[in-house]
Amino acid sequence: MDISLPLTPSRAVADSSTVEIPQYSRRAIAGIWAAAALPMAALSWLVAPALADHLSGEGNVPLIKALLATLTAGLVWQFVLVAVLVGREQRSLRWPVVREALWLRSPRSPRSGRVGGRVWLVVIPLLIASGVEALLASGVPVPASRDFGAFLDSHVGHAFLSGNWAWFAIVVAMALFNTVLGEELLFRGFLLPRMKGAFGRGDWIANGLLFTAYHLHMPWEMPTTLLDTFILAYPSKRYRSAWIGIAVHSAQSVVIVAAVLALVI
Repeated sequence: MDISLPLTPSRAVADSSTVEIPQYSRRAIAGIWAAAALPMAALSWLVAPALADHLSGEGNVPLIKALLATLTAGLVWQFVLVAVLVGREQRSLRWPVVREALWLRSPRSPRSGRVGGRVWLVVIPLLIASGVEALLASGVPVPASRDFGAFLDSHVGHAFLSGNWAWFAIVVAMALFNTVLGEELLFRGFLLPRMKGAFGRGDWIANGLLFTAYHLHMPWEMPTTLLDTFILAYPSKRYRSAWIGIAVHSAQSVVIVAAVLALVI
């Protein structure tokens, strides 16, 4: 897979004001997508079932254990991938550089130019839209052995998680790398700012489609994930802030962690 940098990558930078974000070719963008999506698919459909055969537990507990462990590893890999790409591109991993290179700054209103403050209120309707998306997703059939929601509601799930702080820690790590340090950092922090050269004004649409196609490890989520094009990709582009996508996407992680915590304690 080709994840080579553009022909004219940024030079080393002295401070955040001189950070330049280069534009990537479609081939490079596809290579980075593949570097994230293909390992997740392999971990979900090949590695996890093989690992489950060596784990103990009642019912689908072995597969759930394997999926939690392997997909967490895949999300950690995405964080490493972003760090490597930014380091090669910017020749620095200092926070002022990383903040600008990954759009980790407060949202800026495209109309007034205001930064932060009341601009953050845009997150509220986006959270509502994300909640509607979650309701729609709940009606999509999921393979019974991989349905984490059903697992949490089951007697087997209750028995497995009761007092199980070790697996709770893994769930927290998975949530953190999913919506803060993994998927959002890669798709809205790294890829989105670098896609305009290849896709023009439709860069956010292409970003949303790539994010949908990335879910090879959970293909039943693809239909509703298309909505993230408007809930995550477009607002992140409009306000030039990956924190928008991170904040909205993290809402589901908070709900999941809270539900698991309630079972653990």
